[in-house]
Amino acid sequence: MATQQIGYWTNPSILQFAGKLDPIDLITEKAKEIVLSAIQDGWQGPPFDPFKLATYLEIPTIPREDVPDARIIPSGSQRVQIEFNPNRPRGRMRFSIAHEIAHTLFPDHVEKIRNREKATGIGDDDWQLELLCNIAAAEFLMPVGNEIDTKAPVTIDNLLRLQKGFDVSTEAISIRLAKVTLEPCTMFAASRIIDTEGSRAYRLDYSIPSRASTIELPRGLEIQDTILSQCTAIGYTAKGIERGIRDFRELYLECVGIPPYPEKHYPRVIGIARRNNGKTAKALSITSIRGNALEPRGTGPHIIAQIVNDKTPNWGAGFARAIRNKYPSVQKDFREWSILNTENLSLGNIQLSVASKDVYVVSMIAQHGYGESVKPRIRYAALKDCLRQLKGIAKDKAAAIHMPRIGTGYAGGNWSYILELIDEILVRNGIAVTVYTLPEDELVETQGALRFSSMLG
Repeated sequence: MATQQIGYWTNPSILQFAGKLDPIDLITEKAKEIVLSAIQDGWQGPPFDPFKLATYLEIPTIPREDVPDARIIPSGSQRVQIEFNPNRPRGRMRFSIAHEIAHTLFPDHVEKIRNREKATGIGDDDWQLELLCNIAAAEFLMPVGNEIDTKAPVTIDNLLRLQKGFDVSTEAISIRLAKVTLEPCTMFAASRIIDTEGSRAYRLDYSIPSRASTIELPRGLEIQDTILSQCTAIGYTAKGIERGIRDFRELYLECVGIPPYPEKHYPRVIGIARRNNGKTAKALSITSIRGNALEPRGTGPHIIAQIVNDKTPNWGAGFARAIRNKYPSVQKDFREWSILNTENLSLGNIQLSVASKDVYVVSMIAQHGYGESVKPRIRYAALKDCLRQLKGIAKDKAAAIHMPRIGTGYAGGNWSYILELIDEILVRNGIAVTVYTLPEDELVETQGALRFSSMLG
């Protein structure tokens, strides 16, 4: 079986969109930015409703029975609308709306009609555009994966059970599962290079290793004569050991056929790859315990992380007040730092202070204002910036990070999404994180301590 690396991005829309950046990384980041903004303004799930997301983005959704699936069309000089077939299965309809929203991320979306089912004028490389929209749609449909058992076996059968249970696409659940599982495996998507019955050559569209996986499969990799060719219809599965893929002696593959690209007949394939020789890596995960984050456990340097607001340097409530009471010098340092430059007390900034020997406090400004509010005061984009800076400090000091359920109290944040950000930015980059809950505390509700009305209804 021969494998080789082949050329990849050629679609003009993608080249205009990404320039010299990686298109998959960029489309994922753009989709996450939209999700962060929508959740911050009240979009809730799971399930996350793509119709409400379209409303939030001011994109009309128009039911039309004469549309085979869904399409985005220009509506005026700089606006678009999504037309969809309301008679399609609910899961398919949700994915189609999310997919069409993804098309709006491209700079030429107003000028072109993108229709997955009846693809007038589809070029040879428009599958690349569809691929990126599928990835973005997965982020829209399942931005968090907290309800997935991270220790459950990762098999194609379990994947299909999860897909049915969450009512999302197979591709969406596979992407999310790859990001949360503790098992050593790599999810991948592939498609036939030549759309004919006798073809057994597949192109790897993308792969996502789990945190414990040592299997790296580059996109564009050509794979010949494998069990992938057995998935000749949507829902068909195949399992088996394959030899000679890149430098791997043996890989155990499980795969399933999913809907093809526009104007193609043979399904794309979602697959799971794992080593067949027992070689695994230990996965790092967030440690959740009952205790006090002001009493960090373990040896070595510790960083206590907290969220503070952007309107006052004085800590008078919540975990910040507890830090002030135990470490008055930390509050003093923060107050002096904020006075030194008025720009310091801005969303997305952090401040590092020494609390005691081998104990540091990092204050992350990711809450807008304070007091009662009908909407959450958490600012997820700012929190993301703060966590990236926190990652650098933790690596520089070789320190573990300790925190309460940040952002879920007076900030009113969604713990599921905050947890996802912590995992993505810190834990998957090799930083140990421990989250503490005081034994006497009631479980923090997903939407935090504040009750607020969703602007999306």
